[in-house]
Amino acid sequence: MPAEQSAPTQARVDSWTWAVRLFKTRSAAAEACRGGHVRVNGAAAKPAQQVKPGDEVRIRAAGVERIVIVERIVTKRVGPPIAAQCLIDRSPPPPSREVLASLPRRDRGSGRPTKRERRETDRLLGRTEN
Repeated sequence: MPAEQSAPTQARVDSWTWAVRLFKTRSAAAEACRGGHVRVNGAAAKPAQQVKPGDEVRIRAAGVERIVIVERIVTKRVGPPIAAQCLIDRSPPPPSREVLASLPRRDRGSGRPTKRERRETDRLLGRTEN
């Protein structure tokens, strides 16, 4: 008769964030940890750092910060309904479309601004010396 498997009490932070679908791949989760984009209880986390229920995990990915509380430990990737039960999402709401549209943004790959564009930007921001 096989021994009954008990639920784990801890898991690696890269494995847990991948299992609850915060990252697409485990290697992406580990890379985010190595890059300093994952924090556990306020401290930068290495991929092998252990998380347990009650820990706060902050993830900065794609310019958005996610704040989640570990509710349940899973080590294998699970479906979205089960993943939602394993964490409490405390992330701030995303900014409205009006706020995003009002932010100045250069086209990607357009290079540095020309002298004329820089002068126009300075004039717009009120940094002229006239």
